[in-house]
Amino acid sequence: MTELFTTSYREALKAMDLRGPRRLHALAAALIEDQSVDADDDSLCAHLAATDPNDSLRKDLAVRLATWDAAEDGTWADGTQQRTPQRRERVTSLLGLGDKAAALLLDLVPIAADGATIIDGEWTPWYTESLRRDRNFYWDHYRSHLLHARGFDPAAVAALDASTTKVVERLADPSAAKRHQAKGLVVGYVQSGKTANFTGVIAKAIDAGYRLIIVLSGSANLLRTQTQRRLDMELVGRENLLRGISEHDTEAFDYHADRDWQEDKFVRHGVLPRDVGQPDVVRLTTRNFDYRSLQQGISALDFERPDRFRPLHDDVNLRGSHARLVVVKKNNLVLTKLVKDLRKITTRLADIPALIIDDESDQASPNTSNPKKWEKDQKERTSINQRISELLTLLPRAQYVGYTATPFANVFVDPSDTEDIFPSNFIISLDRPPGYMGAADFHDLDAHLDDAERDFANSKEKAHVRPLPDDPDDESHLRQALDAFVLTGALKLYRQDRGEGAFRHHTMLVHHAMQRTVHGDKATEVRKLWDAGGYFAPASADRLRKLYDDDIRPVSHALAQGDSFPDTYEELTPYVAKAVRKISQGGDPVIVVNSDKSLENKQLDFDQHHVWKILVGGNSLARGFTVEGLTISYYRRLTKQQDTLMQMGRWFGFRPHYRDLIRLYISPSLHTAFEASCRDEDHFRTELRRYGTPVDGKSQLTPAQVPPLVAQHLDWLKPTAANKMYNAALAERRSPGIAVEPRRWPSDPKRIESNTRAFQPLLDAAKTHAHLYGQLPCATKPDHSESEGTPDSWDYHAWIGRVSHPVLLSVLQSLRLATDDALTPDLRWLSSLTQEQVSGWVVILPQHKGSTAIRRILGHDQLSIHTRTRQKPDYYGGISKLEHRGPGEIIKRAPLAADMASNNTEIGEEQARRHVEPRSGSILVYPVVNRAKEGQQSLSGEANDELSPHEVTLAFRLVAPESAVGSDKRLILFEAKLTSRQNAAIVDKQE
Repeated sequence: MTELFTTSYREALKAMDLRGPRRLHALAAALIEDQSVDADDDSLCAHLAATDPNDSLRKDLAVRLATWDAAEDGTWADGTQQRTPQRRERVTSLLGLGDKAAALLLDLVPIAADGATIIDGEWTPWYTESLRRDRNFYWDHYRSHLLHARGFDPAAVAALDASTTKVVERLADPSAAKRHQAKGLVVGYVQSGKTANFTGVIAKAIDAGYRLIIVLSGSANLLRTQTQRRLDMELVGRENLLRGISEHDTEAFDYHADRDWQEDKFVRHGVLPRDVGQPDVVRLTTRNFDYRSLQQGISALDFERPDRFRPLHDDVNLRGSHARLVVVKKNNLVLTKLVKDLRKITTRLADIPALIIDDESDQASPNTSNPKKWEKDQKERTSINQRISELLTLLPRAQYVGYTATPFANVFVDPSDTEDIFPSNFIISLDRPPGYMGAADFHDLDAHLDDAERDFANSKEKAHVRPLPDDPDDESHLRQALDAFVLTGALKLYRQDRGEGAFRHHTMLVHHAMQRTVHGDKATEVRKLWDAGGYFAPASADRLRKLYDDDIRPVSHALAQGDSFPDTYEELTPYVAKAVRKISQGGDPVIVVNSDKSLENKQLDFDQHHVWKILVGGNSLARGFTVEGLTISYYRRLTKQQDTLMQMGRWFGFRPHYRDLIRLYISPSLHTAFEASCRDEDHFRTELRRYGTPVDGKSQLTPAQVPPLVAQHLDWLKPTAANKMYNAALAERRSPGIAVEPRRWPSDPKRIESNTRAFQPLLDAAKTHAHLYGQLPCATKPDHSESEGTPDSWDYHAWIGRVSHPVLLSVLQSLRLATDDALTPDLRWLSSLTQEQVSGWVVILPQHKGSTAIRRILGHDQLSIHTRTRQKPDYYGGISKLEHRGPGEIIKRAPLAADMASNNTEIGEEQARRHVEPRSGSILVYPVVNRAKEGQQSLSGEANDELSPHEVTLAFRLVAPESAVGSDKRLILFEAKLTSRQNAAIVDKQE
């Protein structure tokens, strides 16, 4: 009966494909055809309450609701805004659900936050709701495969639907008479599902009429193979793969021995697509073979045209032609062959609607620390980009979409390198997906917790990071890392026995250097340690028990979130033996991975084998290659390049049922370098979200204006661009109600002293010692989707005062940061503000609870000194503490005097409140010294000693009042360096 109920409701939801949400119970009742089975609110609620999130009906309902929540142009929406309570109420009303069912579904499927950030210019709408509804053959099968075969979360599938639509709708209409090339960039996160996104884009593009799909996939054979197999399995499908070939043909068919093929895990379309009026997908590359001069004959690239008197791009011919799929690695020789073959085909190249997907589009990014490496990378990039340029020239209807895991892609760094593939039409920054574990999960970015305050629950670093000695020759912690690998493997097996996940893979990464000789030596060292570990002998029990009791178990107790773990090591012991046997299978626990040849080692085929091994390697493990089941990372390799650092983070990704088991063994200096990269990238994504918000329906930011924003973050990167330059220059950055917190404070003592003395007027004004306390009213709580959070409440003491706007402006104009122009766009805005926009500024110097870190500065008594970490010589990781930010949120919203009595303007006691006036801004000022290494003093002298101005940096967090908004409401303004070519992204320097 339950199966009948479930099937009928799922069929009812399927019937809503064409017209959107309709009366769910009535449709389900008509399909049940059994009067003993009720179809009503009570029955549906009872079913949903009794099932888990993997129930097929619950999944279908969740993905439908999330999709309808996010729909932009449904006629049924009746004007409701997407992702709002009003939209959800409209949907549940159309579904005919009562209050009880609507409330339960809201609890089970919360309304998601806004989706991807989009930076674009003008584009012509063509990918309408009716077109998406009528032509969804490949997308519908792909979506169903992700939901029911891959087990994707319904919210993730709905988000994928929305983000891929945003990409496809900004491409050109494949059937339009007028040809147009769109070029875009999609920015995701390292190992966060970019392949799933571009697979969805390809599915929708084929449905819409694109007939040549070229995927550029990394530079290693295995990466290309992984991408080809993924597309074959989840998009191309069994019917297209077999097209006239026997699956038992060991020579002609590349998946005859594939485990997932044999277990029927490849997507099924039910029919050969062409038999139901849909395009077949014809592969011109296979799992085992990259693109070669066409073995099938050049006719394989000739497209079918039912009407020979019409061009291929005519809708009549698109519906009767099949799609070609080419998956190639980024290799000059391979791409040259493809270009050569395209020149031979009889179909007019100008008529072919093509889509080029460039995966890892920032690969081989500039490495300015090594000029020889730069020249080598530059030459390779130039040749590959030249081939891409040739493809775009040959195929004037081709669309180019690059995918990257870093917003600091080289497409924004070197204009002479990327003129032909600059994403001039759109940039889409994907949201961090639910369940993703990224760089921010290994750093306490805003916590500023003292060591005594840190525990496994409140400190990500304490939970997941295990510091190594900075001395690269000190490998005393490698034994503990191996023990952690054994214990976490045992815990996976323990959970698997209890139905808490299935763990095909369990891996450890040892990444020490890029030289192959080092890999061999390190692998030998790991093998010796493994053999000496005594994992089958009683002698290891005490060592493993201690690590379990001191580390593994308490972290799981704090973070496991429903996943089980034994209370004692003895309960885990049987699983320890099983884990050791799995790791030792084949006689060697180690696989060395440092070249294409080693990557193709069958032991490392995650698709075909259960891999429980320790991987030792370098570059081959640093970009693009997904290390499945990665749990323990032992990482020592240092690079100075920010994008390279982030790409090396193989420990990023999705860790279902073992997130609490992840451990990163890393030196403090390298961990600090990662944190600097994480902060820069996170802040940049926040900027894109902020400036990507349209004002009066128009974009504040275009793709051509993104490079100067990148340059603001990568002050250390000086690319060679002898002949070209980006045309946009950042002119003014406006931040009404938005925090400005510079981090690039100089380390040069002369600059420090000059900057400190500039703050004298603020120190002179802050003479009131006050108790600040309060909480944010619900209506004023900020959007926490941005990384820089605000506390709900605060309670601390501070020195407080007030200065006029001209005084504050004079102080800021006197400062010299590590980059001279870092504050210039902000100062231009602040200089333009009038008395009607800002009446003055509240100065706050937060104080410690204790009295040991108290010093005098420029005659001001009893100032608390704050320690912060310099993550680079002229760069602090963070300045303000989360718990100090609350008063600024109140001050920036301070109402007019007539309204003060009826509004919550409490920031603390009366002597603090009297400094708050309408249209006030606030500035938190922190006297900062560098955090010393362990065992050393950060602060010299005794309490109340005078600090010399060159010994302390006065850093700040400034929040202007919300009234400081301009009449045009824009937050950012740009100037064109070459005014005669306002809309050009890249121009010649000599123009």
